[in-house]
Amino acid sequence: MSIISLIIKREFFAKVRNKSFIVMTFLSPLLFVAIAVIVGYLSSIKPDVKRVAIHDETGLFVHDFMVQNKEEESYKYLDLSQIDSQYLKDSITNNGYEGILVIPKTEDVSELEHKIEFISNSSPSVSFIENTQDIIAKKITKINLEKAHLDTLSIKKAQAHVNIAIAKTSGEQGVKGLNEAKIAIGGAFGYLIMMFIIIYGNMVMRSVIEEKTNRIIEIIISSVKPFQLMIGKIIGTSLAGILQFSIWVVIGLSLMFASSAFFGVNVGATTHLPAEVMAHSQTEIVGTAQMYLQELWNLPIAAILIGFVVYFIGGYFLYSSFYAAIGAAVDNQTDSQQFLLPVIMPLMLSVYVGFFSVINDPNSSIAVAFSIFPLTSPIVMLMRIPFGVPLWQIAVSMLLLFGTFLLVVWFAAKIYRVGILMYGKKPSWKELFRWLKY
Repeated sequence: MSIISLIIKREFFAKVRNKSFIVMTFLSPLLFVAIAVIVGYLSSIKPDVKRVAIHDETGLFVHDFMVQNKEEESYKYLDLSQIDSQYLKDSITNNGYEGILVIPKTEDVSELEHKIEFISNSSPSVSFIENTQDIIAKKITKINLEKAHLDTLSIKKAQAHVNIAIAKTSGEQGVKGLNEAKIAIGGAFGYLIMMFIIIYGNMVMRSVIEEKTNRIIEIIISSVKPFQLMIGKIIGTSLAGILQFSIWVVIGLSLMFASSAFFGVNVGATTHLPAEVMAHSQTEIVGTAQMYLQELWNLPIAAILIGFVVYFIGGYFLYSSFYAAIGAAVDNQTDSQQFLLPVIMPLMLSVYVGFFSVINDPNSSIAVAFSIFPLTSPIVMLMRIPFGVPLWQIAVSMLLLFGTFLLVVWFAAKIYRVGILMYGKKPSWKELFRWLKY
């Protein structure tokens, strides 16, 4: 055990004393904050208003588009129905129009459903086309109802707007969108585990390749067993990663609180509503926020945090064993690419299953199966826990995860023991299976 502890210390201090590690530890939070500030600034900039010419030969739709000018910020509609349409088409570029909406005159307004054109030198956005189609469709519908001698005002009043309230069997009021909040919490923890595995698993692999390339490994294994060296590298690198991650959290929270105190953002200052409406809106917002906080507080927070720690350790150790074995089998990072894809694929599959299966039905057979399968459980199970998971499923999942870790370590140690002294030859999958027999 003392030998493994020495290897852990060596790996840990070798990582934290590295200049690039120190620089990225303190520079990364600043880069993330800078990116967030830039994204926020860019999103606050209003886009250039695009001018759209309306050539309405029917005279039925111009008014609706002029009304739309008051609601639309990205597009400004201009009534150019009196100008020849061919002249407008020829002057799109010269006059700086985004395009021309040509509405021809027909005997029956229903024929316009397939005769309206939008002429432009560039491809319009999907949202713009859908919004334009919606304006025209509503107008044609209204005209058709009037032709049928139907009272459009009565029809509009008769339209129902349903708002389903969420309630619990206990009689307490529930909130909408809680499932999305749950998947966001589970997804955030799962994403952290995946990123940690990829970043620091690669670090383990690079460390093995460097020592193997520099022939330092031959001296090291004359004093320690390959299995002890592999375990020491995995644990030492993980401790360095945890330290770096902790520093990121502290710096990130400090920057967030400092920026909040320095800029003094006041969300309610931009509203210009009457005092009574403002007070009523604030009361509703506060009440809804309190309900959300109460619902989030009722989540299995202890199970989420404990599960994060356990799956964090188990998932990292499991995949780091693969990375260490790959590093021992190859001489450079280029040769490692053929072996990395099968390792990364389960992680990608976990994210896919989590966001497309768990969010729809957290207790479906697919979600349960992948939350128990060891290679995907660190991410999928964390996404399921906020929804409430039976303890026996969590217990089985953890047992299989750490049992698979021990089995993978045993197999990886065999590859590590042989491959760590192999030079100058690119191994194949067949050779790796042969090494397992030694």
